[in-house]
Amino acid sequence: MPTATEKEDNDTLSNLPPFYDNLHKTYITSLASKIDKPTSYEGAVMEHLRMSGVYWSITALSLLRSPQEVDELMGLTTTTSQDDKRPSIVDWVFACYDKDSGGFGGNIGHDGHLLYTLSALQILAIANKLDDERLNVEKVSQFIAQLQQPDGSFAGDGWGEIDTRFSYCALSALAILQKLPSPEETDGIVDVKKAAECTVHRSIIAFTRCRFTILVVGRTTVRFGRVKRTA
Repeated sequence: MPTATEKEDNDTLSNLPPFYDNLHKTYITSLASKIDKPTSYEGAVMEHLRMSGVYWSITALSLLRSPQEVDELMGLTTTTSQDDKRPSIVDWVFACYDKDSGGFGGNIGHDGHLLYTLSALQILAIANKLDDERLNVEKVSQFIAQLQQPDGSFAGDGWGEIDTRFSYCALSALAILQKLPSPEETDGIVDVKKAAECTVHRSIIAFTRCRFTILVVGRTTVRFGRVKRTA
């Protein structure tokens, strides 16, 4: 006989709406063809953030399919078919590398940015391609390090916008590259302690970013506070 809790769980599951697995799969795998069309409005307005869009698509599909199926459906390391002229996603990622800055851009020909550098590294990690000879670990690491500000925060790129998400991106990217120093190191590529203590929350989204940043560096006891701005 099922317990009262088990019966309640079964009743809850039976009342859930259906999950359209194949529709989700079709939507994800068809996005590239849709936004690549010259007449696509979405493709035009989202051109600059394509790198992150590809990462989100891969991770979403990975919840539904095995790594091998994701590779075959998305063309992660190979083209999806012999007739498809689109390069593999991994090849496209490296085509988005900005040699001048040392970071990855959101699309081919775009300037390097911390957001898209993290997404690019995450894609390469999923594809098990972090050892690809095209990945210049030292130069990417230096790109990230030079964006840290005197107060510990990070700019997204050379234009100087500061945001808590950039701290998360910077430290996560360095962790993926195995270049993240410990908070106790004073001569590391970045000042991790100062970066962690600089995180500020002003909304639930920013707070979440800060928490993830702290978790990345293994500092769960940092107290959050507001930065007093001066003119």
